[in-house]
Amino acid sequence: MKISLIQTNPQSDRDANLARTLKIMETAVTADKPDLVVLPEYFDVYGLSNEEKFAVAEEKGGKAYKFAQDFARTHGVYVHAGSVMERIEGESRVFNTTFVFDRTGKEIAQYRKIHLFDVDTPDGLVYRESDSVMPGEDVVTYDVDGFTVGCGICYDIRFAELFVALQRKGCDLIVLPAAFTMQTGKDHWEVLARARAIETAAYFAACGQTGFTETNGEKRACYGHSLVADPWGMLVAQASDGEGYVTATLDKEQNQRVQNLIPVGRHRRLSC
Repeated sequence: MKISLIQTNPQSDRDANLARTLKIMETAVTADKPDLVVLPEYFDVYGLSNEEKFAVAEEKGGKAYKFAQDFARTHGVYVHAGSVMERIEGESRVFNTTFVFDRTGKEIAQYRKIHLFDVDTPDGLVYRESDSVMPGEDVVTYDVDGFTVGCGICYDIRFAELFVALQRKGCDLIVLPAAFTMQTGKDHWEVLARARAIETAAYFAACGQTGFTETNGEKRACYGHSLVADPWGMLVAQASDGEGYVTATLDKEQNQRVQNLIPVGRHRRLSC
């Protein structure tokens, strides 16, 4: 199976973001013919205040949803649509939600981010995701041509118990859209992605935003460096800085080889 990770730098203009993202997606599909195309967290719009987030949030079926759905149908590929701000009826917060579409444009999975980023980073920036986002609860998988794929979003990467749960569901690949901060990304992004691959004996695909956005006059940078790690924890593809894409070929036999060498799934004794 081939997977292409689309790395972008979304700003506050949804239409401009989607137009730029479409060009990169089309380039990747034409050049590499992937089976699965992955977008980053908040691929459609980013750099908003809490009030603006709620104002632009859409119910299922909105512009970003249809953008990914139409691309899947038009190009005959699976699309793991990063994440979008999903409006919640009667609530002042939103869900941070991934939608996944099959080759016909049918929705086959919905995952709402479980772990919310409430952190004071080492460089002094403060993030309070829970002020505007409600956490999800469900562990979600879907199928791509015989590959069982698990879902996570950004900060989820730090919580091993989610990935143990996905390993127990038989995941061959785990996909994590993100908008990882520059400060934490340079030290933790690759280490955590490789660790999650090793402990699950699954491929791990982390698709990140890149570059700067400005929120309330404060500039914030995302790390980018979208990557794919194999079940042994080795990097098989990684993007450089800037917008673009990276493609990797996944071999399910590698999952089986690693699981036979070190069968952690059978040896695990503690439940979580």
